[in-house]
Amino acid sequence: MSLDDFSILIGGKAGFGIDKSGTVIGLIFNQLGYRVYIYRDYPSLIRGGHTFSIIRLAKEKIATHKNKIDFLLALNHDTFNLHKERLKDSSVIIYDSDSVKLEGLNPKIQAIGIPITKLVKNENASEIMRNTCIIGALAKACGIKWELLEDIFRKEFSKELDLNLKIARQGYDQTKELTKIAPLPQAVLPLSTGNQALSLGLIKGGLKAYISYPMTPTSPILHFLAEVAPDYNLKVIHPESEIGAILMALGFSYMGEKSAVGTSGGGFCLMTEGLSLAGMSELPIVIIVGQRPGPSTGLPTYSAQADLHFVLNAGQGEFTRFIVAPGDTEEAYYWSLQAMNLSWKYQIPAIILTDKNLGEGYFNFDLSSIPEVKAEAPLLWDRKSPYQRYLNTENGISPLAFAPAKDAIVKVNSYEHDEFGITTEDPKLTVLMQEKRLRKKEYLAKELEGLEAVKVYGNRDSSVGLLCWGSNKGVCVEAAKNLGLKVIQPLVMEPFPIKQFQQALKGVKKLICVEDNATAQLTRLIKTFGFNVDQNISKYDGRPFSLDELEERIRGLIK
Repeated sequence: MSLDDFSILIGGKAGFGIDKSGTVIGLIFNQLGYRVYIYRDYPSLIRGGHTFSIIRLAKEKIATHKNKIDFLLALNHDTFNLHKERLKDSSVIIYDSDSVKLEGLNPKIQAIGIPITKLVKNENASEIMRNTCIIGALAKACGIKWELLEDIFRKEFSKELDLNLKIARQGYDQTKELTKIAPLPQAVLPLSTGNQALSLGLIKGGLKAYISYPMTPTSPILHFLAEVAPDYNLKVIHPESEIGAILMALGFSYMGEKSAVGTSGGGFCLMTEGLSLAGMSELPIVIIVGQRPGPSTGLPTYSAQADLHFVLNAGQGEFTRFIVAPGDTEEAYYWSLQAMNLSWKYQIPAIILTDKNLGEGYFNFDLSSIPEVKAEAPLLWDRKSPYQRYLNTENGISPLAFAPAKDAIVKVNSYEHDEFGITTEDPKLTVLMQEKRLRKKEYLAKELEGLEAVKVYGNRDSSVGLLCWGSNKGVCVEAAKNLGLKVIQPLVMEPFPIKQFQQALKGVKKLICVEDNATAQLTRLIKTFGFNVDQNISKYDGRPFSLDELEERIRGLIK
């Protein structure tokens, strides 16, 4: 196997601690200077079914997985049976010999069987500790010093630490060293999920209140922010419904506190009337929409990019909105901060489109590579002239005051209204206020011209371009590097950055769009601005593209 780029798969039943195990394995190799990407696959079950994580390690920063693996850690027979086709001749399988039978295994593959179930039972330990035993075995097989493993365990396990260490040591001692994975001479970068990076960006942008009804794949944002709430003086609330969440968040906004909500497609359906309320009442709010396959409940624990047109058109009436789709942890951090700033500057809803692959995947997070952005203060009432909540201005932005404000009545209205916020049905006032609200888009679009709203990667001289958005960035960038292609990644979806996109397309004669949906939603969007895609590569089974899978499909189109 190549120690420059190798992969580990650990699998078992839901409830076996597979997710935690994958994270621990990633942290071990991260401490050795490797760059890490972790893909998590699990069913919508609390216990049972099959769950697994693929941990890919490389010298350079990565954001996708490969189908073929170098180590298979099998805690049950399903894991071996479902993933044996991923094994290479040089692969190693470490398995629980009490529950796994290696039928039909390629004789070239090295196999290490450990009676894990028996070892755990002899220690009167919980069944979940089987994973600590197999992690110990992996560490020994890779020539990793026990001291490093123990250090990671002490940081990651708060319950029954000594027993976990004892069981891990037994797995370590019962395995032989097969290779020596030495530390790499480069800085250790922290590991973060997309959801965590996004949360930190919101906090940097001045977040004061996060309100969310739990819905995968954004539930981890609620959990993370609740955990760090005391450190940042946050109000983190789990209300009775998604409708309650957005209305409560708008209430915080009315009182001058920066708020955000997180949901998925089904929850966003319920929030659309509140979205329109934000548009009419000009209340700033940030909404995180974590996409998953639909329609309806769909696949609750898998991923998709099928809500682009939904968020572009959600809500009744016409109003300005900002929509961004980050593709990695650094972009999740940067653009969530920008979303908060732009929402409050223009007093509009800002939507961050993410998905399970980005939100729950683990990546290295390089804060030093992110441009410095500070939280901006909104335009405030100068307290000189009589306060008009909806004062008609050149750019459509009215000065803000927050209740209770001395000498001001802060009236917010979901009906059409005049500049003071008084309900009206007058045709001239209706036109005046509608044009005021829509005028913000013109100024927002101009401001976005100064930001990198479209990115270009790979071979800039290539006549073949890969077009992608969101979490497909990582796999497209790496595939393009291997195949000598150009990558074009629009980040801002509304207002769409037409000039930047046009510039990015220069020299491209064949454009291939890669998306995780069945109807080519980005292709349809750019067509409205006069841009055409030559061919589409679509995937809509809820799983992400692997690097080898995408490269094969691209080769079939460019040969």
